[in-house]
Amino acid sequence: MSVSSSGAGELWKAAVNYGAIGGTRADDLLDHPPRGFRVYERRSRIGHGDARWEHAWQSALTWGIQRGAGQSVTIVDAPPHISEGTYQPVVFDTGGVPIISSTRTPEGDVLYGPNGESFIAPGDTAVLGLKAGPLHFEAPVRVIYIVDECDRRGFAYGTLAGHPERGEIAFIVDRTDDGSVWLTIRSFSRPGSKLTWLGYPVARFLQKRAMEQYFRSLSAPIGS
Repeated sequence: MSVSSSGAGELWKAAVNYGAIGGTRADDLLDHPPRGFRVYERRSRIGHGDARWEHAWQSALTWGIQRGAGQSVTIVDAPPHISEGTYQPVVFDTGGVPIISSTRTPEGDVLYGPNGESFIAPGDTAVLGLKAGPLHFEAPVRVIYIVDECDRRGFAYGTLAGHPERGEIAFIVDRTDDGSVWLTIRSFSRPGSKLTWLGYPVARFLQKRAMEQYFRSLSAPIGS
């Protein structure tokens, strides 16, 4: 589902509401988290083989992890000149050879996933719909970076104003030499409003439950 930029109050213009942008890439995130933020990291095996790999990375790059965890995803469309002008960095392997993108053609055109959804790109904006019993929360987010390597793919998003939390979370799928497929989730976060602070124990419980749902969403039988 998507909405126009005007329908979303031009949310695509909003800046993320935290300072350590891209911090989930830091090797020392667990030892030196952004001040005032709680960090999380977990890596878990979600399956084995080519079919699991293709399913996992394509799900990751089309918001399938979030949808599989029971969240709704509403894409906020930016004006064409903004989307077309998004910089797509060239990535190189350890030998200095450019890595061919799995989500873009050599001309920079967007490819599509198996369900006809375009792959996530840096700068994309979305509103996640979160449910907690009878309550429903809207959580606007911005895609910060994409990982698009041969055996390692995924993305990270940061929070925008209106999200119950502040911070960043990365979802990275990788495949090891024995064919095992893994999901790593790394994040740093803190309550994003007075309401979240007041209900912090409940917020922590819901956050932990969401993390479990993310891993289950990629380890479930393919096609379920």
